[in-house]
Amino acid sequence: MTLSPEVIRQQFPILSREVNGQRLVYLDSAASAQRPDVVIDAEADFYRQGYAAVHRGIHTLSAEATGQMEAVREQVASFIHAAEAEEVVFVRGTTEAINLVANSWGQDNIGPGDNIVISLMEHHANIVPWQLLCQRRGAELRVINLLPDGSLDMAHFHGLLDQRTRLLAVAQVSNVQGIANPVTEMAAAAHRVGALVLVDGAQAIMHTPVDVQALGCDFYAFSGHKMYAPTGIGILWASKALLDAMPPWQGGGSMIASVSLTESTTWAAAPWRFEAGTPHTAGIIGLGAAIRWLTDLGMAAIEQREHALMAYAVDALKAVPDLIVYGPPQRTGVIAFNLGQHHAYDVGSFLDNYGIAIRTGHHCAMPLMAFWGVPAMCRASLAVYNTEEEVDKLVAGLQRIHRLLA
Repeated sequence: MTLSPEVIRQQFPILSREVNGQRLVYLDSAASAQRPDVVIDAEADFYRQGYAAVHRGIHTLSAEATGQMEAVREQVASFIHAAEAEEVVFVRGTTEAINLVANSWGQDNIGPGDNIVISLMEHHANIVPWQLLCQRRGAELRVINLLPDGSLDMAHFHGLLDQRTRLLAVAQVSNVQGIANPVTEMAAAAHRVGALVLVDGAQAIMHTPVDVQALGCDFYAFSGHKMYAPTGIGILWASKALLDAMPPWQGGGSMIASVSLTESTTWAAAPWRFEAGTPHTAGIIGLGAAIRWLTDLGMAAIEQREHALMAYAVDALKAVPDLIVYGPPQRTGVIAFNLGQHHAYDVGSFLDNYGIAIRTGHHCAMPLMAFWGVPAMCRASLAVYNTEEEVDKLVAGLQRIHRLLA
C-alpha cells in the first residue's frame, strides 16, 4: 500500500496553521506527535456523550465506559501481538511504565550484589528509575558503551552480562540518534544468564510494526502521545505470569479485591492491581482511535513511507555547509545535528521564525550529549504526515541560517 501524505495531512487540523507568517512545518513528532481528527473526535465525543467513572458502576453510562476501556485493552493487545488482553496495563506513559517495573518487580527481585544493564544512549526515563533502585537495593548499574558512530558496542554488552545480571533495560530506538538497537539478539543473550528484559518502545511504536513476543522481551513500554493518541496515557506490557507475580506499587481504589482495617487487604488480579485510582478514560478512548487509525493505514506501509522520507532527508541535508549529523546513516524517525559552532537553541529559534518546529536541547539524554562532547543538539523528527517539501524547507532554513551567521 502506498500512502499519500497529502491525504493524511488533511486529517490533521493543526498542520494547516501558520506560525510567524509561514505554513507550519512540524518536525517534532518524536517529542509528541500531532493528532488526527478521528482521535480528537473520539476523545471529545466521549466527554460529550459517554463520560462516566468506570468500574463497579451499575448505571448505563458507567457500564458503557468500562466496556469501551476494556475494548481498548483488547485493541492494544492485538496491535502489539500480546498473548492476551490481561497482559496490558494502562499507565500515564513510558516513564510511569518503567517506574512501575522498578518499584514493583525491581523492589522484590533486585538485591545487594545484583546488577542492571542499560546503555549510554538511554532516555533519562530509562536511566534514573534504575539508578534509584540500585541505590535503594545495593545493586550495580552497568552501562553499555557506544562505538565511535554512536551505535552499541555489542562486545562490551556481552561482557557486562553475568549470573548476577537481573535486568537489561534498553531502548528499541534511540530518541536522539534514531538507531534501532538489536533488541531481539540482546534479549536472547540476557535470558541466557537468567535476566529479564525491558524494552523502551516509545520511539518505535509509531514507526514500525511491534510484536512483543517476537522481540523476546519481558516488559515493553510505550506512550500514546508519540503515536497520535492523547497525552497522559501509555502502556506497560508484560506476560500474565510475570504480572501475577508482581506486587502493586500504588494503593487506592480499583486495585483491591478487599480492604480491611483488621485483616489483610487483598489485591485485584493483574492488570487491574496496577491501575490504582480513576483512569484517564478519555485518553484510553483516544488511544483506541489512534490504534484504529494506524491499523487502517498499515504499520508496514507507514514504515516503508517513512524509510523513504528519511533517506531523502539524510541525503538532502548534505547540502547544508558545516552541518554535523550524529549517529550512523541508517536511522528511524529522527535526525540529530548541529550547525557548525552555533548553539542548538539559536538554530531552533531561527528556524521557528520560518515556521519550522524542531526540538533543541539535551533531549533527556545527557550522558549521550557527553559522549558526543556537546551541551545540546538540534533534532528534526519525521512522521507519516511529513513531506519531502517540508524537508526541503528545513534544508533551505539551515542554509539561510548558515549564511546569516557566517
